[in-house]
Amino acid sequence: MKTVLLTGGAGFMGSNVVKHIYNKYPDYKIIILDALTYASDIENLPVNINENSDNRIVFWYGNVRNGELVDSLVSQSDIVLHFAAETHVTRSIYDNFLFFETDVLGTQAVANAVVKYKDRVERFIHISTSEVYGTAMKEVMDEEHPLMPMTPYASAKAGADRLVYSYWKTYDIPATIIRPFNNYGPFQHLEKAVPRFITSCMLDEPLRVHGDGSASRDYVFVEDMCRAVDIVMHADIEKVKGETFNVASGTHRSILSIAYDVVRSMGKDGSAITFVGDRPGQVFRHTGSVIKAKNILNWSPTVAWEEGLESTIKWYMDNRSWWEKQLWMRTVPVITSMGKKEIH
Repeated sequence: MKTVLLTGGAGFMGSNVVKHIYNKYPDYKIIILDALTYASDIENLPVNINENSDNRIVFWYGNVRNGELVDSLVSQSDIVLHFAAETHVTRSIYDNFLFFETDVLGTQAVANAVVKYKDRVERFIHISTSEVYGTAMKEVMDEEHPLMPMTPYASAKAGADRLVYSYWKTYDIPATIIRPFNNYGPFQHLEKAVPRFITSCMLDEPLRVHGDGSASRDYVFVEDMCRAVDIVMHADIEKVKGETFNVASGTHRSILSIAYDVVRSMGKDGSAITFVGDRPGQVFRHTGSVIKAKNILNWSPTVAWEEGLESTIKWYMDNRSWWEKQLWMRTVPVITSMGKKEIH
């Protein structure tokens, strides 16, 4: 029996991994630490915490920057999965202070606890992001691509990414860094592009696209990310310790093409797509290489974009009561470099 600690386990990516572990490993105990910010919800979890009788999932409401609490939870854990972070690029432009507090100092608190209990902790998996790379400098971005973060969110995550790397180098902790490219799927907050487009179609509202929509991203379905985390959790430690892995599809899509894919899939008209000012610090293109993940982890994405999108659309159509309470959070006021206030 293993005990797995997930920080940020009630958020989009974290809760999907919780479900994956809960369903696949019935002998594992799962400890969740989450501050229940606007982007997380206990309804995302596979059990009702108030009625949870089997004790396989233990939920702690708290902030990842609380070193004493983190220390206590890490001391009970065999595997630490660190998802907790502020993640919305546009929101980081509007309110960047919290991003550095949570993403950098929170990661430091977790890493310090892993150092303290490294005789107990078998592995520490830090969830970074492809945003640390900035705009692609070559056709496909591998793990050696320079880190050139272009927004406060990206720079905070780059700081956390390199902090974990430095702790592995300095303290020899069993750390692995995973850099997911754009995830999408069930339980994602409406501030993100795919669920925002889907729900805008459902509400017969315009689909807002930044700039001319040519900025491109590599989208990977959240279940494929869960499989990658699972593989790293159970791989030979000598193969993954100190390593960084991209989790991507290897294909980039423009935001405009994604908006068109959504409207077509939902039987809407392309005239619903509207354009707003380009986002400050916009990344032009991300295309992730998965060669390293294939060679070392035998992982590659299995869910095609069309399949994942249809599945995601169906989930949002079937779970309107889950996302309607987020409608007020879909937009963020941004001051551009020219001093203009825009709603993004």
